[in-house]
Amino acid sequence: MPSTDFPDGFLWGSATAAHQIEGGNVNNDWWEFEHTPGSGCVDSSGDGCDSLHRWPEDVGLVAQFGLGAYRFSLEWSRIEPAEGEWSTAALDYYRRICGACLGRGIEPVVTFNHFTIPRWLSARGGWEAPDAPDRFARFVERSVGHLGDVIGRACTLNEPNVIGVMGYTMGAFPPGVKDAFDRHLAVNEAMVRAHRLAVEALRAGPGTFGVGLTLSMAEFEAEEGGEGARDAAQEVLEDTFLRATEGDDFIGVQCYTRLRFGKGGQMLGPPKGATTTQMGYEYRPEALEYTVRRAAAVTGVPVLVTENGIGTEDDTERIAFMHSALEGVLRCLADGVDVRGYFAWSLLDNFEWTLGYGPKFGLVAVDRQTFERRPKPSAFWFGQVASSNSLVPAG
Repeated sequence: MPSTDFPDGFLWGSATAAHQIEGGNVNNDWWEFEHTPGSGCVDSSGDGCDSLHRWPEDVGLVAQFGLGAYRFSLEWSRIEPAEGEWSTAALDYYRRICGACLGRGIEPVVTFNHFTIPRWLSARGGWEAPDAPDRFARFVERSVGHLGDVIGRACTLNEPNVIGVMGYTMGAFPPGVKDAFDRHLAVNEAMVRAHRLAVEALRAGPGTFGVGLTLSMAEFEAEEGGEGARDAAQEVLEDTFLRATEGDDFIGVQCYTRLRFGKGGQMLGPPKGATTTQMGYEYRPEALEYTVRRAAAVTGVPVLVTENGIGTEDDTERIAFMHSALEGVLRCLADGVDVRGYFAWSLLDNFEWTLGYGPKFGLVAVDRQTFERRPKPSAFWFGQVASSNSLVPAG
């Protein structure tokens, strides 16, 4: 095992997303989807974690744990509630969050889109609308013009590969379409174009900060005869987007488990006897090492682990998972892989999309009635890791 120390300047943070914590995001496609009969959503996002009002507490928690960065997202439907109509008040709100972070020595890592789009765009076909990438670029241009001087790093899109998979193949995200592979591929192309246009807009605006996208990645494993299916899936799910990072400042890796392939294609469900998480997939912390190495090798740009964690009620299990995952990061670093930081998903127990408020990913528990924040032992353990810049024991 290599040294337990991380390099100087390694960035430690935690992450959230606007729709999962703010509450009251009634003007986006996800709110509409949550309230559509047959969507499969078990909860409405409702008041979220009331972070629209309690965001100073959230920034305070990041500071309390000794973390150096806070990744959060902008809610497009607040900033541009109707096409071409801009809310200065909403932009000022996000500017205050950035300012509060900077005032406490925390780097604001701003994600410009984390799954949700305004209803006005959804009504025109969402990411399938011919001008959707251009509309997104216009939103980015307007937002960075207001925020660019207070941004630490910028993520254009959160997991653009998930939009096609979940929205057009699995039917579990808006617009809830199943088995439309041609539309899935078209959305992939739109997301790649949106990213490239957004990078241009961000670099043309005020401020000096790194720019990249975040990608949902998995450890891909093939049994004998499954190599072809694995490679084809890898191309659609990851490589299309990894190639789109040319010239970016970083690639954000987000990893939780592995995918397995056999002669018949993808093998659904975890292996027999495997430990599973609240999300139903395999407990696999070592998958992070695989994805970090692969992202670095394919893209040639620095890696930032922008999400990693586990949905579990057992906080001891959370600490063990993160400890194992970070051992993998240390092995990557020892081999010369350029890894710049690690963000725990998530700061708060929050709205986990179709699964509602069931899965618990947070370092901090949130009372569903009072919104009281209660840090878990994992938060303080992770804070010790960050403060010492070293992997302290899990127990």
